[in-house]
Amino acid sequence: MSGVHRGMWGWVLVLGLGTVLAGCGGKEPEAARTDSAAASSPADPRFLADNQVWRDERLAELSKPDGWTSLVGLHWLELKAHYIGSGSTSGIRLAVGPPKLGMVSVVGDEVWFTPEKDVPLTVDGQPVKGKLRFYSDRDETPTVIAFDDGKGQLSLIQRGDRRALRVRHADAPSRTGFTGLQYWPANPQWRITARFIPHEVGKTMPIVDITGTTSEQPNAGVVEFERAGQTWRLEAIGEPGRELFVVFADRTSGHGSYPAGRFLDLPAPDADGHVVIDFNRAYNPPCAFTPFATCPLPPPENRLDLEVDAGEKNYHKPS
Repeated sequence: MSGVHRGMWGWVLVLGLGTVLAGCGGKEPEAARTDSAAASSPADPRFLADNQVWRDERLAELSKPDGWTSLVGLHWLELKAHYIGSGSTSGIRLAVGPPKLGMVSVVGDEVWFTPEKDVPLTVDGQPVKGKLRFYSDRDETPTVIAFDDGKGQLSLIQRGDRRALRVRHADAPSRTGFTGLQYWPANPQWRITARFIPHEVGKTMPIVDITGTTSEQPNAGVVEFERAGQTWRLEAIGEPGRELFVVFADRTSGHGSYPAGRFLDLPAPDADGHVVIDFNRAYNPPCAFTPFATCPLPPPENRLDLEVDAGEKNYHKPS
């Protein structure tokens, strides 16, 4: 995921949203049908090779020891102090790790971690020897506390005014049982040169995540493209002159692709206001692989009445 975007309400929200998005009802309008199967000549080998490189990198990032498939827990901090560990006496009981890991305390706007005596923990490869400031993913340098010889990681996230402990482990069942990714066939017709229409500087838009938290995100502008005889628009998250991030849903949502929508990373617009949208590189949010992520949902403006049969398909967990 790009720098622009770098608990659980329940899957009812996700599935319900998928039903709404997919339930436009009736026969699909002629203008909304895609012409992805109409390619009259084989795809350029260079295009296919570049696309395969992107897929290989995507798979490696997702399945690495601390990738999204390694999540094993998300624990919201509801009290001023919590003892944490895998033991039955812990206030926050972790799925993995030592029976007693330490204590997390909230003091004003700060969060602190006090380690349990004689439990081997590290931060940035250095042993934890005493109480330390616990920085969240909203800080410049988040704190990552490693345990179980580095296979486990404890970090802090902040969503709105709420904080939670995020736990990863290299031996997570969602990682060891990861079944891989599936895609629609790469199609150069879904690599589209679009127009970027900037908003006024400083504009934001509300983005709701799967936990129900709404946050104001920088809204650099609109990306406008042509497809199936119509003009389509997507609101882009990001700062002017930088890479853009798009959360969108379409008529495949819940019918081939992940019900709650997909993500797109876009390059910064060029000097002429053009930006390339490659829907072949549309990818699933982390929530497709784990219930312990806090993914943004597509804003109403980005729910397309268009069948985007390109990019990553829905993930099927092992039975």
